[in-house]
Amino acid sequence: MTDSDYWRAFLTRWSHEWADAQDPDAPDDERLAGDEEVLRTRWLGFPPASEERIRALEERLGHRLPPSYRAFLSVSDGWRHAGGFVWLLAGTDQVRRHQDAAGLSEHFPGDPDDDAAPEEELPAGMWQRALELDVESDAVHILMDPGDVDADGEWPVYSYASWRASPPERYGSFRAFMEDMYREFHSLQMDRSHRTGQEFVNATTRALDASVEEARLEALRGRYEEAGTALAEALEYGRPRAAGLRDQIRRMLGQTYTVSFHGLTTDPLYAPEVLPVLAAEHVSAHRDDYAWSYHLGDASPAAAETAREILRDVREGTYRYAPGGAFGRAVAQAREQARWGDTDEAWRTLRAALPEWRPVGPDHIAPVGLCADPLLGPLVTPERGRELLATPRAGRRGVAPAPAADVDPPGLAWLTEVDPGHVLSSSYRFVLVAAVEPAELPGRLGADETTVLDEPVTLWESRMRLRGGADAPGWEDRALACVGRAGAGWSFALEARPGGGFAEKWFDSPGVAASDGTRAVTVWSEPSDGHRPGVFHLSVAEHGEERYAFTVRGTAAVRGSLPAALDPERLFRPDDPPAERLGERRALEALAAEYGVRLPRFALTRGRLHTFRTRPWNRPPGPGEGYWALRFVRSRP
Repeated sequence: MTDSDYWRAFLTRWSHEWADAQDPDAPDDERLAGDEEVLRTRWLGFPPASEERIRALEERLGHRLPPSYRAFLSVSDGWRHAGGFVWLLAGTDQVRRHQDAAGLSEHFPGDPDDDAAPEEELPAGMWQRALELDVESDAVHILMDPGDVDADGEWPVYSYASWRASPPERYGSFRAFMEDMYREFHSLQMDRSHRTGQEFVNATTRALDASVEEARLEALRGRYEEAGTALAEALEYGRPRAAGLRDQIRRMLGQTYTVSFHGLTTDPLYAPEVLPVLAAEHVSAHRDDYAWSYHLGDASPAAAETAREILRDVREGTYRYAPGGAFGRAVAQAREQARWGDTDEAWRTLRAALPEWRPVGPDHIAPVGLCADPLLGPLVTPERGRELLATPRAGRRGVAPAPAADVDPPGLAWLTEVDPGHVLSSSYRFVLVAAVEPAELPGRLGADETTVLDEPVTLWESRMRLRGGADAPGWEDRALACVGRAGAGWSFALEARPGGGFAEKWFDSPGVAASDGTRAVTVWSEPSDGHRPGVFHLSVAEHGEERYAFTVRGTAAVRGSLPAALDPERLFRPDDPPAERLGERRALEALAAEYGVRLPRFALTRGRLHTFRTRPWNRPPGPGEGYWALRFVRSRP
């Protein structure tokens, strides 16, 4: 097919589809001049430009025209309705130099941008030398730059409209620009048809809808990249199912910007699956309820009430993702594992059950509701989202992907590597208890006999809660500790950034009481802040009695008979740079090796865990001793 053959077929298809989409009963004041002729001839263009006219234009401009524009003119000397906002595109007699007529060089000077890709840069001088192709438009400038010629001789086309509030949009060639305007015509016509109820169906829309259906099946086979590409193309044409399907893929990959699940949020079949995901983003961003109505559109009163209930459940933390069938049972099992910090095991449970997942309807291709679950949502990292999408499911056959790597490191030494700024990156204290389930820790470490586990929260949220208690004496140093499993046969209770500093004189290890009938390990670490030496305390108790302990604050103070692997003289060396926390790291590595313990990094830094208020970590004042209690109250003058 020659270039001219391509243009003739393409422009004929566009013209026929445009004519078929018009309302024959539309009043004359809604039509542009020339539309009657277009409807009669079913041709949006004009007679072809002769070779002589094209050469005359080239001579006038001093340039040979780019191939795609030259071939276009040989089929139609101009064009009407190029998209929705350019009503007349120039032919050979109407092409003119722009010469910065709109004064846009001041706002878009074309200076080099270090962060922009070459095709995104606006070449300097473009506004002065560009050819203007728009003749009649809705304040849209269509410019073609003869000073930026590619290897095929094509010139880029720029489209700019001030009402878009964005920089000029660049197309690699005139052909690319026209193909995009054709897609814009389809998209706008689809939107218009939705509003008016007028059907917009033709060979192009039928082919696109078939590609959307095939993309749905491809997604269920695990070929999500191919599906995403097809859906993105269909979306540019405004096909109604494409957005909702593609948004499911995007959300599972960790993308949230412009994800709206268009067409699904008001459907009672899909709303319980997708609205919680949007509600979780809404609550996380602290948006007001007025913004929530954006997702409801023209929802029925019943659908609007359902949406309000979902938002309330998510905001109150009571939402739980609960699909049916075998996958639903796996979700329940994974949630139980995740709430104790076993996030890698929880993901393995979900991964094994993914082939058994079933959609709730034909426009459902992934378990996106997982993303809204307060315990399971954090598990869906972009890497795991890709693994999920690549897994064949819903009874479709395909090649299973290689399992994503576990995210939790072994041991305890990772505590010295937490990203700066995280609440766990500085001081922390924890108790490890052997042969005890996490749910039993409040009975051993709790503030009193009424202490129970709170609902799971993030580590940062736990820091925002009131320390101590309403009736607690001012001297008490109680922790609001999060709990979970610490390896085979061990449980932990940990607090990040304790409110009070470690003081050997007042310290009273809660691990002693927790060790009744078993063993408990207590650690308190305060790394050096550059002005004072760090502190590291380790103590081990068995059957209600301390067996050994050491505290390092520059020098080591030791009690009891230490295992050789935990000798502080070997672990903490005088020539270690304080900022590198090497002694703390060696101590944590030795402790993990000695007892086979670990702490779940992912759950502590990105997930949610149960919390409870512990007994004091310090002793009460004795006879003749006192204390100061300072309380800061915010007030306005």
